[in-house]
Amino acid sequence: MSQRPATLLGFDHGEKKIGIAVGQGVTRTASPLLVLPVQKRRPDWSAISRLIETWQPDALVVGLPLDRDGSEQPASRAARLFRDQLAGRFGIPVHMIDERYSSLEARQRLSERGTPSAEDDAVAAQIILESWLQEKGTGC
Repeated sequence: MSQRPATLLGFDHGEKKIGIAVGQGVTRTASPLLVLPVQKRRPDWSAISRLIETWQPDALVVGLPLDRDGSEQPASRAARLFRDQLAGRFGIPVHMIDERYSSLEARQRLSERGTPSAEDDAVAAQIILESWLQEKGTGC
């Protein structure tokens, strides 16, 4: 009996929006899914729950915002809290990875395609997830 390939969801957590991407461990690729609004500092947990039910990920990856020098910033704490909430709510392993320059790269990718920047958070989540897949491989 063969085991199904690892599926992962990646998150670009922000104060106003959360970009989400889906990735696959065998190909080590990811695709942007969607952007969810954050209201009153609360993620749309029901929408996240539906995504987890739909994709049944083996692990989740959250981008860790850091300053240029690698030090933490106020958004780092919020991303860690989001990671802890994901782990507590869904019981799935949650990993973090440095997300420096992911939003800049997302805007660049979208600009090259002539796509509206409204999708940049989902593309940033894709970049975060691709980075983790390249660095960590399929080990969830």
